[in-house]
Parts: sequence; structure tokens; C-alpha cells
Amino acid sequence: MNPVATSSAHSLDLARIRGVSIDLDDTLWPIWPTIERAERVLIEWLRAHAPQTARNFADQSAVRAIRVDMHRLRPDLQHDLSAMRRESIRLMLTRSDEDPGLAEAAFDVFFAARQEVEFFDDAMPGLKRLGQRFPMVAVSNGNADVHLIGIGGHFKAALSARSVGVAKPHAGMFMAAAQALDLPLDTVLHVGDDAQLDVAGAARAGMQTAWIHRGEGGWDEAVHGQAPGVHVSSLLQLCDILGC
Repeated sequence: MNPVATSSAHSLDLARIRGVSIDLDDTLWPIWPTIERAERVLIEWLRAHAPQTARNFADQSAVRAIRVDMHRLRPDLQHDLSAMRRESIRLMLTRSDEDPGLAEAAFDVFFAARQEVEFFDDAMPGLKRLGQRFPMVAVSNGNADVHLIGIGGHFKAALSARSVGVAKPHAGMFMAAAQALDLPLDTVLHVGDDAQLDVAGAARAGMQTAWIHRGEGGWDEAVHGQAPGVHVSSLLQLCDILGC
């Protein structure tokens, strides 16, 4: 193993960093509690409007199974999680012999609940400090809406896999982020939690990288590949390194 063990050990070219792209889910808030809560809200709505569907899919494992089926049936929607979720709900209704036309309203209920996130303690103060120093763009494979969540003011732009047409780790996502900031790729620092989608993808595209890992253990080059420019456990640690 060759971990980057502390936030003080880094290989960032600080003088070159002029902008920041940042992931959302699991970087600023934990995603699975958010999704699980939104799915519970969805099932409650279905109990009132499609009770058989609610009974059939009251167990979240059944909802997950539908999502697996939809990934197999509609690979064309892999980069559009909103469409994937909407069509998953439609399939739930269809398999329960209820009106598939309810999928639009049901998705709206899910989507609104999905925007109710609980930030990591360092997220909001970290965003504020970063934003005072650098222009920022949000880059996500998911369907979080920074404006509905209430953090849109921190970003010059917000890009999703749906809006760009490809998902991380595709270089097109990172190229679009740099273009949104009107900066060369090598002057943008990408910040994210996922070793492959964020760190490896951004590095291959030509960005500098910061890996936010709040769990145990460090970076293992044998598993993850080339180490990130810096490994930190919070946005505030990254701010300290960047001089924000």
C-alpha cells in the first residue's frame, strides 16, 4: 500500500489552481440516507394514489430490484438518473396493474424529497471559504439541484450527466466543467469522494485532484491507481491547504 496519509502531504501545484469543480453526492452530503428517505416519501404518496403498487414495493429492496431491472432494460438512460427513476416508477405501476400515467406526479414527489439533504458538518463553511477564493462549478452524475437545495449561489454553473450527455469518469464531464469556468483544464482542481469517477477521471482529463475520504484507510495505488493530488477528510482541510 502507498496511502496519502495526511492532509499536509500533497502534490498539488497550488500556483496553477484558478478554479474548482466539485462533486455533490457523498462529497457535500451522504447520498444513501437522502435516497432512502425520498423512497419512503414516494411509497407514502403511492399508498394514497396507487395502493397496490405501495404494497408491492413497501420493502426498499423491491424498489432496488426494479432499478436493477431498469438499468438492464434501458441502458440508454444510464446518464439520466431522473429519467431512470421516472421509468422505474412507471414500471412499478405497470407491474402492479395500476395507472402508469401516475409516474410523472410520483416522480415529482420523489424528486422534491431527494433535494432535502443533510450536509456534512464541513460542507457549508468549506463551500463558503472555497467560493471566496475560486470560481466553482458543481459536477455530478446524479440529479441533485443545487438551487433547490439552496447552494446555487456558490457556483458559477452546475453540470449533471444529463445536461452534458455523458457521466463521470468520461473526460467530457470535466472538459465541460473547465469550459463553464472559462479556464484551461490544468488550472482546475476537481474535488470528489469517488476514487474512479472523480479522482481517476479528472486526472485523465488533465485536472488536478483532491480526494475527500471521510472513512477509514488511505489511498491504495494498487487498487485505485495514481494517487490524487491531495487526500483530505473534509473541505475545511482542503481550504487550509489552498489558503482559503
